[in-house]
Amino acid sequence: MARLAEADPDPKAGFDDTDPFRLLVTVLLSAQSTGPTVARIADALFARVTDPAAMLKLGEAQITEIIRPVGLGPSKARNIVKLSAALIETYGGAVPRSAAEMRKLPGIGRKSAEVTANFAFHEPVIAVDTHVFRVSNRIPLAQGATVDAMADGLAKAVPERFKDGAHIWLFRHGRDICRARKPACTRCPVSDLCAWPGKET
Repeated sequence: MARLAEADPDPKAGFDDTDPFRLLVTVLLSAQSTGPTVARIADALFARVTDPAAMLKLGEAQITEIIRPVGLGPSKARNIVKLSAALIETYGGAVPRSAAEMRKLPGIGRKSAEVTANFAFHEPVIAVDTHVFRVSNRIPLAQGATVDAMADGLAKAVPERFKDGAHIWLFRHGRDICRARKPACTRCPVSDLCAWPGKET
C-alpha cells in the first residue's frame, strides 16, 4: 500500500465530493455500465434535478427515459425513486454519512455504500469491485471467495493510514497494471511482493 500511495499520493485529486446524493445515484447507475456512459447520463439527469425531492417530482417514467443508455433503466429508475423517498422520509433529504446506514437504502448494496461513504465522507472503508477483488486475491493482500469476505479481509489487512485511498489505488492498479488478461507484471511496483503463480518474471 505504501508503494501504491507513493506513486499516487493524492488519489482523490479533482474529485468533487460536494454532492453525496449525486454520487450515490451515479454509483447506482454504474452497475453493468461503462464509466463514460454513466458520467454522461449522470450529467443529463442532474441537469434536471438537484435533490431527492426534485428527483421524486421528476418521476420514474422520465428518469427511466433519461437513464436508458446505462442499461437496466426501469429497475434503476425504480430504485432511484425509492432511494429518494427513503432519504426524505428517514434522513431529512440528506445522504447518511456511514456505509452501514446507506446499505439500508433501496438499491444500495455494500460496494455502492462503501464507495459513496469513502469518497463523500472519507469513511475508512474499502469498496470491493472486480479490480480490487482480483488484485487482492492475486498478491494476496487479502483473500476471499466472495466480495463480502474480501471486504472484511481488506478491512483487517490494510493499515488505517491507507484506508481512505485504498479503493482507488487498488482499482487503478487492477485497471492499468494487474489486468485480468495480460497483466503488466514487468511494470508492477509490487511485483517482488506478489505471490501469484501466473506472474510474469
